[in-house]
Amino acid sequence: MKKLRPYLLLAPLILLGILFLLGVGNALIQSLGYIPAFGMTDLTLEYYKQVFSNPTLIASVKVSLVIAVVSSVLAAIFGVLLCAALVMNGYVRDRIVQAIKIPILIPHTIVALFMIMFLSQNGLLARILFHMGLITAQDGFPMLLYDTNHIGIILAYLWKEIPFVAYFVLALMTSINSTLGEAAENLGASGIRSFFHITLPLCMPAVNKALLIIFAFSFGAYELPFLLGATIPKALPVQAYVEYIHPDLRHRAYAMAMNGVMLLITLGISGMYYLLSRKTERMNGEQRG
Repeated sequence: MKKLRPYLLLAPLILLGILFLLGVGNALIQSLGYIPAFGMTDLTLEYYKQVFSNPTLIASVKVSLVIAVVSSVLAAIFGVLLCAALVMNGYVRDRIVQAIKIPILIPHTIVALFMIMFLSQNGLLARILFHMGLITAQDGFPMLLYDTNHIGIILAYLWKEIPFVAYFVLALMTSINSTLGEAAENLGASGIRSFFHITLPLCMPAVNKALLIIFAFSFGAYELPFLLGATIPKALPVQAYVEYIHPDLRHRAYAMAMNGVMLLITLGISGMYYLLSRKTERMNGEQRG
């Protein structure tokens, strides 16, 4: 019985994994146009071609890429700066560190409601500016939500992702700064020089991993683009849902092709994450040797 215990404990995870793989496999088959229930039995790449040739679908891919790239890069930059500020000021075990966990834990739908309440043209910030006399009408407040610039979506992601990057890198940066960083400062380097020449370069593998994680998430996320995004063009996950609920059920093949594109990009990012992890392990092994 003891020999079977590990397998019994893993059984729920294995079952969920099998169901997940079956769902992904079924979606990929449908993306190739094979949906017998709708009279579609020929395998074809036509639906993938449509994703990269139909102007509406191309626009959706671009929207998702812009949101993912801008939000993840800015989150990585400001997350590292926030982490550095915590480390340099000795707040690594302070309540401030616990406070930065709060945005990570809040669901994206709640974040979207916060953004609507504060950043819409009739939101709290617009009303404050109106009462201060800084704007004279509702339309005097900049359009941050439901706009093709995607500012509201990016701000919502930054509110959650900057603390994630900071918390993701915090332990490593603390360790490096307290050893090699302090050694460099004892040898005459300034705190800033020590950070940019020693601490930050050694933290970059962790920063790159965090960047890949938030890029993959924001590229495939549905909630914020749906609640805060422009009507046209829509983000790729939102457009995929629109195609999925189309009255013509044969449009589900287009939806699955879009999901297939997101899956391929996510798998590519996962591969990059794996290579970064292996490279980091190899470097650590060489340093220990």
